[in-house]
Amino acid sequence: MANGNEMILDRRAMLSMAVAGLAGSMVACASAPHAPAAMKEAGQLRRRFEGKAVVITGATSGIGRAAALQFAAEGAKVSFCGRREKLGREVENEIKIRGGEAHYIHADVRNETEVKAFVDQAVQLYGPPNVAFNNAGITLERPLHEYSSQDWDDVVSTNLRGVFLALKYEIPYMLANGGGNIVVTSSSNAIATTEKRSAYSASKRGLVGLVQSAALDYAAKGIRINALIPGTTDTALVRRAAGMEDAPDAAWETAARLWAKSHVPGLERMATPEEIATFALALASGDFPYMTGSQMVIDGGKTAHAG
Repeated sequence: MANGNEMILDRRAMLSMAVAGLAGSMVACASAPHAPAAMKEAGQLRRRFEGKAVVITGATSGIGRAAALQFAAEGAKVSFCGRREKLGREVENEIKIRGGEAHYIHADVRNETEVKAFVDQAVQLYGPPNVAFNNAGITLERPLHEYSSQDWDDVVSTNLRGVFLALKYEIPYMLANGGGNIVVTSSSNAIATTEKRSAYSASKRGLVGLVQSAALDYAAKGIRINALIPGTTDTALVRRAAGMEDAPDAAWETAARLWAKSHVPGLERMATPEEIATFALALASGDFPYMTGSQMVIDGGKTAHAG
């Protein structure tokens, strides 16, 4: 249940661009801007989370997975959840192979019992959380009147209610432990969106209000809460929403590059999960002790253009 975050791509546009790109634009795409290394050595350069307990929701793929790897590389003891057990075990094993400490716990953030059990088990493993990265999210794209009530509830229950539940069970442990730092993944769609994203945009904009109010609830008690606002990120969620989950990697890469050149003003490319995770770690660190209740945008220029 990892978050893609994110202006989700139009399926027909992506498919047509993939065909056109593979037919005649491979050379042009080869010269398109590429994502930088996204601080591959960050974990070796800094140990900001040495010995700290970190909990993450939605870390079986995408931004959450990248964050779990980076937190562990900087010395954190990472507990993370998601619905896809096979992927969760793969992430856990990858962290351990790299010398980090992590434990995957199966949980669906729509289920209050499972969220509570996830947080309680994480505390039993590594102690009260010093950091929480509440990142789980999904999307369904269609005109508003075509959503079923169940569709709408699934998106809002995952993206908005799921964060509420995580906070509800994380915060008491943080209060008892003298404080903590929480980062919540919203989306650039909270600021500037487009058609077919009413459920996603409503849930992500709702997160901004939730963060602002909750930050004021706990600022004097040592807990800081901030919203991360990513732009379109090259994740499985975005690829799936574009209808290209089963397309060859070369077709996806070509279509994604072409789409970004015309849809991401500024940098003209999608973010990598590692880039967004690096920013999430910065917000979760102690580097910004005066920051709480903030909306921190990292979107390649999308919302600057829209504004």
